[in-house]
Formats: sequence, structure tokens, C-alpha cells
Amino acid sequence: MKKILFLALIATSLRSTAQTIDQYLESIRNNSAELTAFFSQMPKGGDLHNHYSGSVYAETYIDYVVGQDYVINTNTLEVRTTAPANDDNWVHFSKLNTSGQLPAYKEKLMQKWSVKDYNGISYPSDKQFFETFSGFGIANNSQARLDTGILELKRRAQKENVSYIETMFTTIHCSNLNSIDTSFNSRLEDALNKRDEALTTSLLEQLYLQIEQKGAKGCAISFNSEVADMHQSLHIDDSSFTMRYQNYVTRVVPPLEVFKSLVLSFESANTSPLIVGVNIVAPEDNEVSMRDYWLHMQMFRFCHSKFPNVKYAMHAGELTLGLVKPEDLTWHINEAVHTAGANRIGHGVDMPYEHNCYDLLQYMAKNDIAIEINLYSNEFILKVQDDKHPISLYREFKVPIVICTDDAGVLRSNLTQQYVLLAKRYKDISYSDIKRYVFNSIDYSFIEEDSIKEKLKTDLKARFRTFEKEFIATHQN
Repeated sequence: MKKILFLALIATSLRSTAQTIDQYLESIRNNSAELTAFFSQMPKGGDLHNHYSGSVYAETYIDYVVGQDYVINTNTLEVRTTAPANDDNWVHFSKLNTSGQLPAYKEKLMQKWSVKDYNGISYPSDKQFFETFSGFGIANNSQARLDTGILELKRRAQKENVSYIETMFTTIHCSNLNSIDTSFNSRLEDALNKRDEALTTSLLEQLYLQIEQKGAKGCAISFNSEVADMHQSLHIDDSSFTMRYQNYVTRVVPPLEVFKSLVLSFESANTSPLIVGVNIVAPEDNEVSMRDYWLHMQMFRFCHSKFPNVKYAMHAGELTLGLVKPEDLTWHINEAVHTAGANRIGHGVDMPYEHNCYDLLQYMAKNDIAIEINLYSNEFILKVQDDKHPISLYREFKVPIVICTDDAGVLRSNLTQQYVLLAKRYKDISYSDIKRYVFNSIDYSFIEEDSIKEKLKTDLKARFRTFEKEFIATHQN
């Protein structure tokens, strides 16, 4: 009897704490500074939609290329390791430093490799965003550079009370596969034009056998070993932080290249607990992305049949009216969910336009297919915010919601800002709702080891108890 009374008192105390924090949150809904202070201290669980290269801040990339004394084209701001012959537009960073011009060029690179100082007028926002990646690729060409970037993400996460990152890390390359007959491209394109599923499956089966025979599994295992060595040598996992990796494929290359990369990615995720999933990236409105979207979904479905235990999230529905034709907004999330079998959907902004969107939302809720919400990214790239954003639809149909950053470095943002936007824009979302979204970031993660997922959840509960206790102590008067 005493135990029952004790548990009842604890439950009452927890409800009282939640009500007190809810009341405080309501009182600061329109104050960005107070919201920032609140969410900076609140535990935030995990960031499940995180692009490694886009999450490292431009300052880090710039410090690297300057330290290596690479060369920069003073007209285009392209950076290379060495200058082309007979071209006076290229200059070493050390020479810029000697002439006193280095600070000015570092600032120009900051504006080119991120959205810093973007005025919203002079250039399309989506192009400004996506073109940054090709620019700072030069700074990701060494293991030392990767090590620095991974540690940067970890340290920033810890300071921000984020305990888990599931980052889209890199693609896998395998020179053994270069000899595969490129005529498969035209054959796959023919199957795509006919929307012939049987022919597509037959071609993918032939390709898959060749890819495996040429050593895809060996390449994947070698890649996994390199990731494991890096992960362990840098001491990424510790008592307060965990990181896992997704492989990704790029959707703007020929079909053969997409499929080779996809098989390698699935092989890798199938044989390493550190590589927990697969994704597909690059602008969804790109001409190739739009043309081949149906085919890419067939490829994911095929790979799932070969590797049923591998999980995958998919960028789907990162589109809006005006960016593409109206009819192109009606089927991408449907295909990602029903054909490809995605475990999570990234962005999902075009949901209101999707064919039978209510049925689709019910299906996602019933099958626990979470939606990765990236508020600032959707605002910057697509100009979708406030009630134009479909988060209210996902909430109405009880689709599991996870709040994420997307590319915090490029966007010069962080996870705290996403929660500030969430609370400020959607005033019907309570503290209890937000707390559930935080726990969703662990529950819907792709972590394979049950013990690690449970550890993260236990730690998150303890963090919330501490946060709420300290909050009450600070605000009780």
C-alpha cells in the first residue's frame, strides 16, 4: 500500500512539473531569446537527419584549405590543391595572407560555402544551398579532415545537450565495379520509360549478380573497417554521446552508378553495427532526380529483398508548388513509402499535394514510419514555413515526428533553433509533445544494438529529470 501511495505521489509530482513547464513555455512563446535559453538547456536526444559534410561549419573548411596553402581562383572562388598552368587568376592563400587580402577572401568563402549574409534576392535560395557542397568538397579529401569534422559534430552536440547523431557520412567506392557494361544504363532507362516492373527487376537481378561477383561485399567490408578504425581511434562513443552512420547514394548520376552505389551501401549496412542505414541525397527537383525517381524506388525495393534487415530513410517530398509542376508533387512520398518501403521519410514537405494523402498519413502512422522535420531547412530552401508546413497534418494523423537539423553548418543553424521555431510557430504543441518528439529521436533511430538504444533512453530520462528539477528550482519564485 505504501509503495502504491509513493508511486502515486511521484506521478502527481511529474504531472505538476510538466504543467509548470508548460505554463512557462506558454508565457515565452513569442520571445526568441527566452525560447533559445530554454531549449539550449533542454535535452534533445538525437539528430536523425544530419548530413556530415553540410553540418561542419564553413570556418572549419576554410581553416583547412588555408592551412594546406591551397590555391583559390580570385574570380570564381574555386579552391584547388594546385593552380592550373598559365592562369594568373589562381593564387596561394599564403600569398593572400602576405598581401593582407586573406581576411576578405575568407569572408567571401564563408558566403559561398554557407548561407551567411544571404540576402534572399540576388540568387535562388535552393541553388545557394545545394551549390555549397561542390565548393567545400576540396576540404573533405583527407582522413585528417574527416577526423576534425566528426569531432566537431560531437563536441557541438555535447554542448547543445544532444546525445546521439545519425549522420549521412559518405558514399562507398569500389574500383572493381568499373568494368561493368555501361549499356545497362540505356536498358534501365528503357524499362523506366515503360514503367515495366518485371523488366526492371530482371535487369537489376543481372546487375546485382555482376556487382557481387566483382567483389562488392569485400569493398563494403573494407570500408566498414576504415569507419570502425576512425570511430574507435577518435573515441566517438562515450558515456554522454553516441554516433552512428548512414551510407548514401547520389540520385543525379546515371542509373548504373546509382545501383552500384546502392548495393555497396546495403552490403556495408548489412555487415556493420556502426553503419545503421542507407539514404539517397541530392536535389529532388533536379532533372535527373525527377526523371529517374520511379526507377530509384524500384532499386530500393530490390535491395530490400536482398538485405531485408537493412533500414533506410529517404529524402522524399522535398518539393513545393512552383519548384516543380503540380503533378510532380503527387507521388514521391507515396512511392518512397509503398514501393521503396522506407523506414523514415526525410522532409515530406509536399504531403498536402500527395495523392490520397489522408490514406498515406494513416499508413505511415499505422506502420510507425517517422517523419524527419527540418524546419529551418524547409524555410530557407523551399520557402515553406508556418501554416504552409505540413507538420500539422503529420500531427493530426499521429505520424511519429522527429525534429532534425539537416545541414546545420551550411544553414548556420543548430538543433536548438529547430525547437525554437517549433515552439514559436506552432503554439498548440505543448512541452509534453516536444518531450515526446525528443524521445522519438531515439526510438526511431536505426541503432542496431538494443543495449545501446536502451542506454540512450535511460540517459535521456535522467537528463530530463535533472533539467526539470533545475528548472523548477530556478523558476519556483
